[in-house]
Amino acid sequence: MQSRMEMEAILDDPAPASDDLDSIMAETDATTEGFRSSDIRTVLEWLAVIISALAVALLIKQFVLQAFEIPSASMEPTVNVDDRILVNKVSYRLHDVRRGDLVVFEKLPGTPGDTKDLIKRAIALPGETIELRDDGRLWIWGPGETPDDALLLEEPYLAEDDRFLVAPSATSAVTSDLWNPACANQPRTPGRCTLPDGHFFMMGDNRNQSSDSRFFGPIPQENIIGRAFLRIWPIGDISTL
Repeated sequence: MQSRMEMEAILDDPAPASDDLDSIMAETDATTEGFRSSDIRTVLEWLAVIISALAVALLIKQFVLQAFEIPSASMEPTVNVDDRILVNKVSYRLHDVRRGDLVVFEKLPGTPGDTKDLIKRAIALPGETIELRDDGRLWIWGPGETPDDALLLEEPYLAEDDRFLVAPSATSAVTSDLWNPACANQPRTPGRCTLPDGHFFMMGDNRNQSSDSRFFGPIPQENIIGRAFLRIWPIGDISTL
C-alpha cells in the first residue's frame, strides 16, 4: 500500500504541460520521418546500382563481348549445335582478320534461314584468289601472283571426310554456281574466286553441310561482328577456339 507521503507527491505532481507534449510529438515525428527518408534513400541507391550494372552490361555486349548460340551443324566438329560461344568484338579493332579465325558476322541480304548472325572460318583474305582444283582441295594465291604461285590450304581442324570437295565443272549446274558472282574475277572461272578489297571468303568446317561464301559470296568487313574465342557451354566442353 502506498504511503501517505507518496500519495501526496503524486497529487502534487502537475500534468505535463501542453508545450512539453508538443515537443515530445515533434521529436517522435522527426524520428519517424528520419526512418522514412533513410528507407527511400536506400531504395534509390539500389536502383542506381541496378541501372548502372545494366548499362555496363549493355555496353560490354555492344562493344566488347557477346555470347552466341550455335544454330546449325555447319561448323562441326569444331563447335556443335546449341553450343554457346563468346565473341570478342575488340579483336578486329586491334588487328586484321586472320586466316583460320572463327568469325561471327551478319549474314548478307537474301541469305536463306532465320538466323541473323552466322559463324564461319575465314579462309581467304581481301585481294587473294581461292580456287578449288580437280584434286578437291583449296589453293590460294595473293594479289599480283599467278595460279602457279598458289599454295595448298592446310586445314588440320577439318574432319577427314571434309578435306576433299567435289571439283567444280563448267558443265555442271550445281558446281559451276557454287562460287558467287560477287567474286571479282568476272567472267568467273568455275571454282575460283578473287576477293574484292575489304571482303573475306568464309567457309564452314563441316564442308558438305555448310552454306557459306561458296553460295552467298564474300563477306564485307562491315558485316563482321567479332572473333569467336571461347566455348562456354556445355560446361564439360569449355575450351578456347
